[in-house]
Amino acid sequence: MKPVAPAAALIVVFLACASCAAPKSSPDALPDIKPGQRPSLQSDEAGLWMQMDRVEAGLRTSGQIVADARLNAYVREVVCRLAGPYCADIRIYIVETPYFNASMAPNGTMQVWTGLLLRAQNEAQLAYVLGHEIGHFQRRHSLQIWRDIRSKSDSLVFFRVLTAAAGAGFVGDLAQLAALASIYAFSRDNEREADDVGFELIAKAGYNPHEAARIWEGLLKEQAASPKGKPSIFFATHPSTEERIATLKTRAQQATAGGQPVTVGKERLLAAVHPFRSLLLRDELRRREFAETQALLDRLFENGAGLGELHFFQGELYRLRAKQGDEQKAVAAYDKALEFDDAPVDVHRALGLLLSRAGDKAKARSAYERYLQLKPDAEDREMVRSYLRQLE
Repeated sequence: MKPVAPAAALIVVFLACASCAAPKSSPDALPDIKPGQRPSLQSDEAGLWMQMDRVEAGLRTSGQIVADARLNAYVREVVCRLAGPYCADIRIYIVETPYFNASMAPNGTMQVWTGLLLRAQNEAQLAYVLGHEIGHFQRRHSLQIWRDIRSKSDSLVFFRVLTAAAGAGFVGDLAQLAALASIYAFSRDNEREADDVGFELIAKAGYNPHEAARIWEGLLKEQAASPKGKPSIFFATHPSTEERIATLKTRAQQATAGGQPVTVGKERLLAAVHPFRSLLLRDELRRREFAETQALLDRLFENGAGLGELHFFQGELYRLRAKQGDEQKAVAAYDKALEFDDAPVDVHRALGLLLSRAGDKAKARSAYERYLQLKPDAEDREMVRSYLRQLE
């Protein structure tokens, strides 16, 4: 993923978690946007939409959009189940970037980052995050923050920031996002309001409301595993997760007191995302945030799906981390992966590499040969054959 200019990063902060405006009950609060509504051409809101239209055009050609028709249809189905009459106003873009986030621009552009799809353990969890973003859209929080920042900044400078962002697109470097987010005192009121809307939407759609708190709990575990002081876009721009979890748990208990049936959707989400999970895990490992990735892998193991693939990526984590003893741990993880039918073919090549380093030529040769047998058209087949010749 290519980093973008700080101006573009600012627009991510502005849109992804637009929450520094006044709460709904204040005199400055705006009425909800209506389905199909577009702002008057003479309004500042129309100017904001025009800038977001340009950003969206850049996003479409960014090369980071996951175009798979089935995955996009699945995410749209979930969004429309939640959004109801707003469904036609929302355009969804699945963006290949390994961080947890979703965002909703005021012109109806929704981004769903692949890091979110990897971390959601079921459809109800995904639905809650998407419902939260629909809440920001419905309550016009982006327009509120736009007006708030303009009232405190030089309007020409801010316009230039928007123009630069429109040319660069939404997706920015993590450190830039966190640094820029810290400039603003983001209000908890709008986040609570979006939480309320998201919760109401999933409850109305029949999803298990207990899953709303659980996705934050998983994210909190990753944050706890991260080295102190490590910037996080999500926690830099959101209020206390502990407070949010406690509130959502209380609301879920109240909502399910009657014992009505609810949907979790674990298998539906898995069927949609699993074909891409190997790609998403490789993107995750490229972050080189091994402590956070380990916390994520632990949660995926608990979910119990695709264990051969997960043990392979556990081995990859050890191999890439390369601490003392990690090569032995990696070999053990690769061997464990081979106990399952879904072990990736690449596990044999990885085993060959580490066994060769350890001086076990016979087992290394066997692993490489098995790799070529199972993947005769592999792009790296000539390189692997050269490894075999070196082992002779």
